[in-house]
Amino acid sequence: MTTRGTPLAPPLSTTLLSERLLLRPPRASDAAALRRLLVTNAEHLRPWSPAPAAGTDPLSLLELTRGLLRQRREWREDRTYAFVLCGRDDPALPLGRVTLSHVVRSAFQNAYLGYWLDARRQGQGLMSEAVARVVRFAFDELGLHRVQAAVLPENAASRRVLAKAGFREEGLARRYLQIAGQWQDHLLFARTNDEGEAGGGL
Repeated sequence: MTTRGTPLAPPLSTTLLSERLLLRPPRASDAAALRRLLVTNAEHLRPWSPAPAAGTDPLSLLELTRGLLRQRREWREDRTYAFVLCGRDDPALPLGRVTLSHVVRSAFQNAYLGYWLDARRQGQGLMSEAVARVVRFAFDELGLHRVQAAVLPENAASRRVLAKAGFREEGLARRYLQIAGQWQDHLLFARTNDEGEAGGGL
């Protein structure tokens, strides 16, 4: 969404709906529920996540609340659009998160896609549904031209999610991101707003 080339962020009351899911911006009041979910999924998420900075506890309520408030501020600044993923039948219970981060305007009009889901809900197509809806938001509401994602080569589930959403593989980036304390290779994927989706997900 732009005005004479100047980005205008959608309101923080924005809600995205899909067949089974409701996606909404995070609230400070989500901290406790997200903490429980992250603690439950700590081992599941560790191989795919950056190591926390020394001396910090990313699972503390204080750090989580600060992070949620930062995401809300960056939403208003058209820098990051984070969505808490919930079932339509229980919009107060987080199941995961989808984020469009590092939004760049000008000639690039690009954002970076990231996502995670409760391990107990994997294999149900929920993340494919969520990613498809957020990518549609990126193109239709934010007016972005391109969304890209980086995936560890061994993360087959994440690669399937991107393929279903119409992303194409662009190549291998050596030692691209520091994950689990190590600089690791990543496969780069992207989709532009003039490309049709695969699988009818959007």
